[in-house]
Amino acid sequence: MNDGLNAVYEELKRLRLEGMDRVFINDNTLEQLQPCANQSTTTASVAPAIDLQTAVNSGRVPSPPSPKAAPGKKSTPIDAPLPEPPIIEIPDGDAALRMQWLKEQIEASPVCQEQLRQNDKLVFGSGSINADIFYCGDAPGEEEADNGIPFQGKAGELLTKILSAMGLKRESVYMTNILKWRPKHNKPYGNRPPTQKEMNYCLPYLKAQIEIVQPKVIIGLGNATVPGLLGPAPERTMSEIRGTWQSFMGTPVIFTFQPSYLLFNDTMKTKRMAWEDMLKAMEKIGLPISEKQQAYFLPKQ
Repeated sequence: MNDGLNAVYEELKRLRLEGMDRVFINDNTLEQLQPCANQSTTTASVAPAIDLQTAVNSGRVPSPPSPKAAPGKKSTPIDAPLPEPPIIEIPDGDAALRMQWLKEQIEASPVCQEQLRQNDKLVFGSGSINADIFYCGDAPGEEEADNGIPFQGKAGELLTKILSAMGLKRESVYMTNILKWRPKHNKPYGNRPPTQKEMNYCLPYLKAQIEIVQPKVIIGLGNATVPGLLGPAPERTMSEIRGTWQSFMGTPVIFTFQPSYLLFNDTMKTKRMAWEDMLKAMEKIGLPISEKQQAYFLPKQ
């Protein structure tokens, strides 16, 4: 029970960081939460009772007790030490050869390989090396690490639909993450956001990708990409910076919601906010915008 409850707790924390103020959960998740709601607070090792409706509506549940490690088995450190970021000097050649060289450098890196779970793959990037739009997430999730391609599963399908609404295909943009591996954690399933140290280590790889592609616009997807690209600033929030133009490596960058966030928080208001960010990117690179596109996710007249 603790493993499942821990996973629910960590996911709710992640969603709250993304700005979500409500969640929708299925019966299996409720079954994980129910024992916690029924427990008393008679001992310090027992999680306090909670009101499930309040927890579901607010996106908060009390932290469950940490599971004990099995005898003789060491848990995987979440924030393991990393060496200094690599120095990348891209060789001369055309964009395709340079990108292939960079991919081989990452795959041959002992540090990157050491971060992988069993059966996980490094997630380099995909799409057009001549793209005008460069989509950048924070880190791969479980489905991405399974096949080594960014933005997979239902979230990836939603991003593909967004691109289609923009008049684009996945093959016409470039997609990657700051981190090139799925962050390790001690839970049996689920994902966690990357740490600043992890993102800092992989920044040279990302900068090399941007140097090769030379996009006109970067679209940062998700809360963690903000400190990942702009550096840590505790006072800076996603709600303040979303939809505003920033700069990374001299390239205009706009931050918006992760597709996975839009799957959970699928209100017309949130969809419209994300769509307006896409419209700004289209305008920035000179893509035509029709009246129909301008009206997406607006109230019907």
